[in-house]
Amino acid sequence: MRARQLAGEFPTVTPDSSALEAARLLAEHRLPGLIVVDETGRPLAVLPSSQLIRSIIPGYVQDDPALARVFDEEHADRLCASLAGKRVADLLPKDRTPPPTVDANATAMEIASVMAATRSPVVAVSGDPHRSDAPMIGVVTASQLLDRLLRRYEDSGPAAHDDR
Repeated sequence: MRARQLAGEFPTVTPDSSALEAARLLAEHRLPGLIVVDETGRPLAVLPSSQLIRSIIPGYVQDDPALARVFDEEHADRLCASLAGKRVADLLPKDRTPPPTVDANATAMEIASVMAATRSPVVAVSGDPHRSDAPMIGVVTASQLLDRLLRRYEDSGPAAHDDR
């Protein structure tokens, strides 16, 4: 199984995309994160959903999580208002690293090792293994990879492995 077989379409955003629109994409599609791409489709960063949520929590609550108890539901329901007027670029850490990327010929083990090393739930798949700046052809998510690996495991039959 190669990355090109697993890669699927995936919503992307640009650094200039609205932060509110990014939040809507994450919520509507129940995504673990978004790939941020430049105008040519080259992956620039991953915006994990956890990073977006972190950006809506006031700094003083991040510093002291016990203060979260003073927020009633009415105020908590308005947390996303802080995204109004912000761009995706405003949510990305300044010291971000390039997004995890594999080429189309990468194996399941290579994909899994990149996800594990980068602690990323998504990996961009590049269409050209010889160009580091190649546009992506799709994305592999951790849940897609696990689904495929579990199906392969279960299809191999109960005699092939011992679950004890």
